[in-house]
Amino acid sequence: MITKKVEKALNDQIKLEAQSSQFYLAMASWAETQGFNGTATFLYAHSDEERMHMLKLVKFVNERGGTAIIPQLEAPPVAFESLNYIFEELLNHEVAVTKSINNVVDVCLQEKDYTTHNFMQWYVSEQIEEEGLARTINDKLNMIGKDKGGLYLFDRDLETMAATSTDAQ
Repeated sequence: MITKKVEKALNDQIKLEAQSSQFYLAMASWAETQGFNGTATFLYAHSDEERMHMLKLVKFVNERGGTAIIPQLEAPPVAFESLNYIFEELLNHEVAVTKSINNVVDVCLQEKDYTTHNFMQWYVSEQIEEEGLARTINDKLNMIGKDKGGLYLFDRDLETMAATSTDAQ
């Protein structure tokens, strides 16, 4: 059984993961309408992954005797400045998610809930990968600059990356 403090921290994380899924879905939709089909494919897959993270938390809370709360979400933006802006925002968002996950882990330790602490280690590891990927993508975009040929190849690479990632799951 989880304590109310741990349950609240997990429900806050559920909301953040759901919001992440919606945010990435909005980014994907915008990218698709701008002709960045590879980026859209990558972001649609990323949105699905965030939703899976949320569902994993929902099931865990319920299995541990708590009540998972399915949150009302704020509407994400409809338009974005540029591809660079999208991936800068994605990195900023992943850093915020990492901070939130670390908070959940801290609450688990304060409450001596080692079962939930153990469960959250998957999220800790996942965030290292998420932040690393976001940083790598931003580095590539910075190298490309405004070169349209480079952006075309970048977009194509993201589509390949998304397909490879989906096949691995």
